[in-house]
Amino acid sequence: MARKKHSSVEEEAQIDMTPMLDIVFIMLIFFIVTTSFVKPSGLDYNKPEASQATKKPSANIFIGVSKTGVIMMENRQVDIERVTANVERMLAESPEAAVLIQADKEAKHGLVIKVLDNVKKAGIDKISVSAGKD
Repeated sequence: MARKKHSSVEEEAQIDMTPMLDIVFIMLIFFIVTTSFVKPSGLDYNKPEASQATKKPSANIFIGVSKTGVIMMENRQVDIERVTANVERMLAESPEAAVLIQADKEAKHGLVIKVLDNVKKAGIDKISVSAGKD
């Protein structure tokens, strides 16, 4: 049984990396371009005006209520039933926390009162409602 010897110049199978690198660079350019146009998260508020409004230095817990009824906490949408649980969790992390409610002036009054009630249920007494001042 004679074996055939392969020629000394064997062709090795090689993978061409050029198409893969092209795709990676195109994806990189796509992600760079799309991230530069991302709108910051959160809601835009049109705050009601108050003549007795004062500026607070900072609050620990922010709750946003939009005119469409969306409630935002920690840059995510929260259902009205989950406000108490989220505030309790945040209160456990920082016991001296205060709450700042930012409500649009077009927001339904009943929804803002429900948010206030749920914050009170969580055991926080330091609650502020944000208002604009001319």
